[in-house]
Amino acid sequence: MIAAKHSVTVNDRAYRWMDRPLIVICVDGSEPDYITQAIRAGAAPYLQEMCGKGTSLLADAVVPSFTNPNNLSIVTGVPPAVHGICGNYFYDRETGTEVMMTDPAYLRAGTILAGFSHAGAKVVVITAKDKLCRLLGHQLENGICFSAEKADQTTMAVNGVDDALALSGMVLPAVYSSQLSEFVFAAGLKLMATQRPDIMYLSTTDYVQHKDAPGTPGANAFYSMLDAYLRQLDALGATIALTADHGMNAKTDAKGDPNIIFLQDALDEWIGKNAARVILPITDPYVAHHGALGSFATAYLPAGVQAGNIVTRLAALPGVEAAYERAAGCRRFELPEDRMGDVIIVAERHSVLGTTRDRHDLSGLEVPLRSHGGTAEKTVPMLFNRRAVGIDFSRRLRNFDIFDIALNRLQ
Repeated sequence: MIAAKHSVTVNDRAYRWMDRPLIVICVDGSEPDYITQAIRAGAAPYLQEMCGKGTSLLADAVVPSFTNPNNLSIVTGVPPAVHGICGNYFYDRETGTEVMMTDPAYLRAGTILAGFSHAGAKVVVITAKDKLCRLLGHQLENGICFSAEKADQTTMAVNGVDDALALSGMVLPAVYSSQLSEFVFAAGLKLMATQRPDIMYLSTTDYVQHKDAPGTPGANAFYSMLDAYLRQLDALGATIALTADHGMNAKTDAKGDPNIIFLQDALDEWIGKNAARVILPITDPYVAHHGALGSFATAYLPAGVQAGNIVTRLAALPGVEAAYERAAGCRRFELPEDRMGDVIIVAERHSVLGTTRDRHDLSGLEVPLRSHGGTAEKTVPMLFNRRAVGIDFSRRLRNFDIFDIALNRLQ
């Protein structure tokens, strides 16, 4: 990371110093239609103003369209092939263990947040779930970083703030609740009003999006809440930039039952019991609302098994959109080859990928399954409360271009 007087360079991208406080928001699971439907229902007048008076764009998220790879792409400005975080969960070949990708040791690139903090900017990071805190706050200098989930456990030494819970005026929210996301905005508003940081990064949870489709009362209520906080943050003079880590789709059949492709069962039948290892990168500590079922998976094959033959058979399974050998899949999705299996599998829009029929507990599902992870969930909104100029629309826009546009392209 290289700092200059009027810019900061991170991962070979230069970012101008902000002319007013910048708030970058990642709304977990927010496919564009959530915003469109909320505006249509009259629930999001400020978002409507952003679309009309500011800048409204569509961008591609990283695939696998999961939380960790996309949040880290957003804050590094580069894809997983560069920063290394390719899922919420992966198989560590070096240790021979399956682990959560929450340890900063797995991060291979510096963040824009850390880069600006080293250059003297005051940076605040607030996440809904604690799983992102260590990664987003990595190498942050004299900043504030905490989660809504553990806001009652913050200390000045670790988080840069004592008693973050008091910032929101709320009781500690339940992990499976819309209030967990509301806490992020309430605490962020308080810190912007009292400490006026130079950069603030806010990341929510997709609890609502896993339950409620666009345009439903529950979804519109969530975006109405978000809308009210955005208006207050705008009134404090901040530049607001909003995107998402992924979209969301129903993963059910006409009766509302989950459409699940059990990959481990198929591989066990083809090449022997437990000879292959299927990894589901959606896996994290919060599986009640999706049962660890997403639309992207990778599989490790035993020696002597030809990946090409397995790819052909996997691609022919009903509900599979595509299957790739490792090198081809990593080129297609800009992923680190050393952290992916021998084959990569992507499900169709309304299907998810599982391991074996007996390993997935769906008892926590209160509504028909909604999930994400594939190419069908890669289109996300990108909104700014100021006009953008000089954007090259001949190239593919990515959600991780948001800092570049917010700092380099807004009037």
